[in-house]
Amino acid sequence: MSSPAIAGAEPEGQDGRVVRYTVTTGQEATVGLYYLATEPDSQASYDADPNAYLRNERVTIVPGAPWVFETTLNDTSWAYVSAGAAARYTGSATPRCEIAIDGEVVVEQAGDTSALCALKPW
Repeated sequence: MSSPAIAGAEPEGQDGRVVRYTVTTGQEATVGLYYLATEPDSQASYDADPNAYLRNERVTIVPGAPWVFETTLNDTSWAYVSAGAAARYTGSATPRCEIAIDGEVVVEQAGDTSALCALKPW
């Protein structure tokens, strides 16, 4: 059994809260991930260059080995992760995402081909 991969980004000089994104699938699937890795200084900063704060990756996830990313955010309302898998799989990839803050799961969603977890409207 493989162990979960954990990646992280911790901005220097911040004493914020630990935010953990976890994505799982119901079967082996290549999943497109889009998530907030670092907190912008303001909405205006984000609007000017969202790619400075968001990451976009394609990863293969298998049952029992979730994708996990941790970051530190002062304003946890910025927390965001989405996962989408192609519908070409036999059966359903059934991606599931969750956001935990300081170890407590605050939102989780699942779908047949995609899932979106966020703490504010995007």
